[in-house]
Amino acid sequence: MNTQIKIGLIGFGTVGQGLYEVLEKSPNARASIKRICIKSKDKTRKLDSGIFTFHFDDLLNDPEINLIVELIDNADDAYQMVKKSLQQGISVVSGNKKMIATHITELIRLQKEHKTALLYDASACGSIPVIRNLEEYYDNDLLKSITGILNGSSNFILTRIFNDKMEYSKALKLAQELGFAESNPVFDVEGFDSLYKLVILAVHGFGTVVNPDDVLNYGISKISGFDIQYAREKGYRIKLVAQVTKIRKDEITLYVLPRLVTPDKYIYGVEDEFNGVVIQGEAYDKQFMFGKGAGGHPTGSAVLSDITARLHNYKYEYKKQKYFTVPTYSTNHALRIYLRYSNSLDFSHFDFEEIQERYTSKQNSYVIGIIKLENLLKIKKLLPKLDVFIAYLGDMVNTY
Repeated sequence: MNTQIKIGLIGFGTVGQGLYEVLEKSPNARASIKRICIKSKDKTRKLDSGIFTFHFDDLLNDPEINLIVELIDNADDAYQMVKKSLQQGISVVSGNKKMIATHITELIRLQKEHKTALLYDASACGSIPVIRNLEEYYDNDLLKSITGILNGSSNFILTRIFNDKMEYSKALKLAQELGFAESNPVFDVEGFDSLYKLVILAVHGFGTVVNPDDVLNYGISKISGFDIQYAREKGYRIKLVAQVTKIRKDEITLYVLPRLVTPDKYIYGVEDEFNGVVIQGEAYDKQFMFGKGAGGHPTGSAVLSDITARLHNYKYEYKKQKYFTVPTYSTNHALRIYLRYSNSLDFSHFDFEEIQERYTSKQNSYVIGIIKLENLLKIKKLLPKLDVFIAYLGDMVNTY
């Protein structure tokens, strides 16, 4: 890599502008933005119009540009542009977790074939350098689990619910007003954002590539006052938690679920738009990483870290795939969950192994019980249509 990076930037939204402003505050970064490819011709922007282009090929054909930085929302468009960049021998920094999680196998192959690098630490946890730590510090087979609050938007909403006693709808509206949640919040509150991040962490933590469609993700949009009251009375907080765990020597499992969290857990105190990740291993027990997971400047700083890494020719080695036996993905175990429901028809879709606690009333009922993960996956697409709320109690049981 050259000693000076000339960036071709794709996208100038919240993160793109955040990166630009972070670079302005970093005079020794040895990196500058040469051209910016944008889509909308109607938006007013604070920079001189000469820096912008509406044609991606203008970035690829500029001989001074030696790094593409992709920071757009559309995963399909991002894939095409990242793929083309790598094929032309230009390294890329990306923040698009859906694109990376969906195409990770091909992206690893393209890097190898064209002797390029794709860095994407900003895609996983904003300002927390989780991926690089998994690649470098945890580059052994002692890892047992990665557990975390990976989405700042949903965590901000849940914080307002529990700290300020806001209703879900009002907390969501506030998150949207503050820029933590999109006008269409489904990606965040239904757990898709956390899902794609978790798939990426599984690759770097264990070497295993899992299709996001095969992983259970269930969000917080169905949370009710009854669920919140239950959590408060029992001393819990509800957090949207993603987890990848080694359940046997050669198997791992993944899921994204609301969780009833007790005060003794590290993630209990992770609030607002912050993320928190707990890494557990055989010899080092638990280690905790904490930082802002949303916002232009925190994510822009993570992007800048990847840019700076390219100055030193850094690239991911995907060590877990190279040097260790890669575990397979399994749903062959059971979880202990809280299920709140309003009618028996909705409840009938859940095939419990065991009911440990039951409460019934006219408006709301709940059970605490053991259910196989594979049975929850069977009704994954049905769950958003049911008048229910599910929360994991943190117990993985009946592994068989």
